[in-house]
Amino acid sequence: MILATANQAPAGIESYLMTYGPLVLMFVVLYFLLIRPQQKRQKTRNMMLSSVKKGDKIVTIGGLHGTIVELTDDTIVLRVNDVTKLTFERSAINAVTPAPSVEDK
Repeated sequence: MILATANQAPAGIESYLMTYGPLVLMFVVLYFLLIRPQQKRQKTRNMMLSSVKKGDKIVTIGGLHGTIVELTDDTIVLRVNDVTKLTFERSAINAVTPAPSVEDK
């Protein structure tokens, strides 16, 4: 009787590994292929949005090119040409080209 129960204990552990092992493995693979890269992209985007300043040339998500004239916590005002100024949400910024520094001029 003792010998029979000793043989059954490892079989129970093996059945748990066979049942939950693939689920754990799939979660680990999905984390490294999907979740982690998305978190890195989100972090770099947030850093880019927080580092914009007046005078930077930007491109919006819609493809509009302009220069930042005014800046608040949530909105930006872009100068598209000499007369046109447009207001956008800060989250509408897609790419930033820093303003040329004094040394570059």
